[in-house]
Amino acid sequence: MDFRRYFLWGALFISGYLLFLQWNQDYGSQSTQSVAQSSQEQSETSTQHSNDLPSATQSTNDANAIIPQDATQIAPGKLIVVTTDTLRVAINPVGGDLVEAALLQYKKELGKPDSFVILEDGAERTYVTQSGLIGQNGPDASAEGRPVYQSEQTSYTLMDGEDSLDVNLYYTDAKGVKYTKTFRFTKGKYRIRQLITVDNTSPSIWRGNLFAQIKRDNTDDPSQATSMGLQPYLGGAISDEENKYNKVSFSDMEDEPVKKSTTQGWVAVLQHYFVSAWIPEQGQKVTLQARTNNGFNIIGFTGSPVEIAPGKQGTLASTFYVGPKLQDQLEETAENLDLTVDYGWLWWLAKPLFWLLTIIQSVVINWGVAIILIVVCVKAIFFKLSAASYRSMAKMRKFGPEIAKLKEQYGDDRQKMSQEMMSLYKKEKINPLGGCLPILVQMPVFLSLYWVLMESVELRHAPFFLWINDLSSMDPYFVLPILMGVSMFGQQMLNPTPPDPMQARIMKIMPIAFTFFFLWFPAGLVLYWVCNNTLSIIQQYIITKRIERQA
Repeated sequence: MDFRRYFLWGALFISGYLLFLQWNQDYGSQSTQSVAQSSQEQSETSTQHSNDLPSATQSTNDANAIIPQDATQIAPGKLIVVTTDTLRVAINPVGGDLVEAALLQYKKELGKPDSFVILEDGAERTYVTQSGLIGQNGPDASAEGRPVYQSEQTSYTLMDGEDSLDVNLYYTDAKGVKYTKTFRFTKGKYRIRQLITVDNTSPSIWRGNLFAQIKRDNTDDPSQATSMGLQPYLGGAISDEENKYNKVSFSDMEDEPVKKSTTQGWVAVLQHYFVSAWIPEQGQKVTLQARTNNGFNIIGFTGSPVEIAPGKQGTLASTFYVGPKLQDQLEETAENLDLTVDYGWLWWLAKPLFWLLTIIQSVVINWGVAIILIVVCVKAIFFKLSAASYRSMAKMRKFGPEIAKLKEQYGDDRQKMSQEMMSLYKKEKINPLGGCLPILVQMPVFLSLYWVLMESVELRHAPFFLWINDLSSMDPYFVLPILMGVSMFGQQMLNPTPPDPMQARIMKIMPIAFTFFFLWFPAGLVLYWVCNNTLSIIQQYIITKRIERQA
């Protein structure tokens, strides 16, 4: 009966095809561009970004709106540098925007000392965040341009023993209204709390809106991890009351700008392993927007109009996250922000796998060993199912000569041959489809682990041993893919030979084809498959020998 072989081949084909589709969806074919520009150029180019601000026709006393006497005007071209244990950011006094952010615990390249830079405003890449006050009296909507803030220092450092650091910027407009823009950094965190306090010392009611946005050009993703010039999803994402997580690509922004009102949610720009996101105060009505302007992709929010009476103060708050896609920190920062770690449609399986992988790694302190132990756990869970399948395949192998005789006996009478084969299967209690079950069971697990390894920043630059110094990149010497092909061939040697010569040739070609296919897969994923095949061979060999010894 050939149906079992067709079914098995179909399962393997679907597995490979789904992997190819996901790989093709996640990756493009553009190269990374480098960035180099002086701080003076950054300050000058910031004034060119003013025309990208949105237009717009809560109140706590979290920051001090009194400008201290030692606050001074920053020299033109100078940036305010803030260093914590996780971040090094540069703030432009013009507008008080974050124009650079380096992730101190993540290297740009493996083995190199330079930290990975996610935000930058240079000649080759523009990726910054802007925020401020617009509306009737908002200083960022002034015809004179963005406000130029003063600061008590040009550099700030979160010292050992300190849990947080407040960086205050000060500005007073022509009407005497005093503004304090505070960036609050927290030890060990990648979220930055922003507080803009308005001290209305004028005789009129102050009216304005809070805005915050991320602005990025169309340059490549510098965090791409493979050596083939492949690039994962780079684009925007929006969360609101209707959709917890919705991707908005840069091309979508250009074709159809997004504008929606909500009281819950956030906006973000995603790239491989890293994310930047603005989170407005939840429960307050804001307008989320995504659009393209002058070649720049802009995604952000605008708050509802705020009025502050003369002699009163008001503070408008929001949160900015800039850093790696660490699920625990993303969950702490905003609801559904952890969905930016995109595990695809098998997220319900990928999340438990990642949780288990993390637990194991915390004990063995090696992600490669954790992957091997994940294989052991999966094999243990499906041990009985696999054993039943291997027994069926062993019986098929044992009775292969009898099946061959039936084929010779009945020749081209396929109907009669199928009837006799079904009788044989029933007599010997053989399930012709039993051997397909291990493949079908492993397929979703394999696809889920693919997404886990591709999306989890924890595995970026994670070493295994010897030549494998980055489990998120391909094996530089192709040892693991070759071992995978050898193990796949070994499994085939234990399986019954297909009665159809064409099927037999296809099955022999498959280890070669899959070896080539796996050459550029992450080493961690190939390691999983090699270990899985090895354990399957051991289990299948023992069962096959037991069946063959039976009378």
